[in-house]
Amino acid sequence: MLIGAAAGAALLAGCQDFDDVTGSISGSTAMPTDEAKLRAYADDCGRRYERNPGEKIASIEYARALRALTRYSEAVAVIQTAAIKAPKDFDVLGEYGKALADAGQLAQAKDVLTRADTPDAPRWDVMSVQGTVADRLGDHASAMQFYRDALKISPGEPGVLANMGLSLALAKQLPEAEQALRQAARSPKADARMRGDLALVLALEGKFGEAERVGLTDLSPEAARANVEAIRQMIAQNDSWRELRKPAKGANPKAPSADAG
Repeated sequence: MLIGAAAGAALLAGCQDFDDVTGSISGSTAMPTDEAKLRAYADDCGRRYERNPGEKIASIEYARALRALTRYSEAVAVIQTAAIKAPKDFDVLGEYGKALADAGQLAQAKDVLTRADTPDAPRWDVMSVQGTVADRLGDHASAMQFYRDALKISPGEPGVLANMGLSLALAKQLPEAEQALRQAARSPKADARMRGDLALVLALEGKFGEAERVGLTDLSPEAARANVEAIRQMIAQNDSWRELRKPAKGANPKAPSADAG
């Protein structure tokens, strides 16, 4: 599993794989991470949803399970039914905006997310997704403001920090991206995708040995080495990767790292 390489490919394609962030919904259960268990969980959610289409908790849980399985268009259809029934429910609108963003319907996601909270009761999870939408629309300045505002509400939230790190990487601010992703990876709530993003940024900075060590948290030694080698080869062969390694205009260039693997 080439975690870093997959994330890097998404970065280059302009549809970066930002982390999902979800606020806690009363009555909602945690999703399993094992794929077979996740599929079984999604099937169970689907049966509960079919018994009462549009019911809030059943719709949210089924939509989240479908998104976890990358069945984005189905997730949109499921949560859209709930949004029609409850057009002012912030939890439903937040999930609807996330599903739309995953499905690439960015303009509609942006509109829905503006209605998923209020200035008097802002939600960090909504702000974080608004940031990812802004990033994918090319508005990195607005994205960074969303992430900063989200972190004011939920300091140290790893999903927000991971999204911020990817945003900084896209803006060619690799040292700052590394800092954000390191903080995300240190969280007890960090997952393999966040650590993979950190490994990617470390490799882009030329810190191949450290990138491999980060990979060992989730991969076998052989897979971690293969992952970093794949990133190294992509950097060597692709102009877009090499361009990412150049600092943004106005940034302070750092001395080359001695950690070259």
